[in-house]
Amino acid sequence: MTLAAAETFSRHAAGYDAARRRLIPPFEAFYGAGTEFLAELTGPLRVLDLGAGTGLFSGIVKARFPDAEILLTDASAAMLDRARERFAGTPGMDFAVADMTGPLPEGPWDAVISALAIHHLPHEDKRALFARIHTGLKPGGWFVNAEQVLGPDAETEARYVRMWHREIRALGAGEDEIAAAAERMRHDICAPVEDQLDWLRAAGFAAVDCPFRHWRFAVLVARA
Repeated sequence: MTLAAAETFSRHAAGYDAARRRLIPPFEAFYGAGTEFLAELTGPLRVLDLGAGTGLFSGIVKARFPDAEILLTDASAAMLDRARERFAGTPGMDFAVADMTGPLPEGPWDAVISALAIHHLPHEDKRALFARIHTGLKPGGWFVNAEQVLGPDAETEARYVRMWHREIRALGAGEDEIAAAAERMRHDICAPVEDQLDWLRAAGFAAVDCPFRHWRFAVLVARA
């Protein structure tokens, strides 16, 4: 994440969670799909959450796997402060201010997860990150990326945007929420699903898939 993006998200940290279910129409399925792959792993999980923000995805993982040890990292200290509040008194949670373009915290990890964060990186940085994630995972470990993706062509992308606006307004998103989302989305550098699956294969992952997709929201998974 760029410094400018981190500053933008820091400004929105206080109200970030309140609008999530309105701005992510497939909320339950989107966040829930990735946990199905983590359920295939055995023993207490050691999980790294990249671009963890306020800890929303980590919270869903922790609720399903209470014994998991999760390290949440984010470039925005203000977002991580919200995560610390969310998990106050919860065992097995740790936090670190860190940018995704740098070295990963020391593994090996049973799983690396991320939600709506990696699309802020330039494509070359995405590819480099995928390679570092592959190296940091235990053999058989899962990388789960719940992501915002780009349509494969201009017509499809316009459809994604149109459907997203229709759905979030139907869910009650206000114009102030939509404007705040638009400010954050100025930092988006999204990529099509097919390109990202190719990058994951090139990074060395043996099994890659897109098990869930709803217009601009997709879950990408890869097994080391």
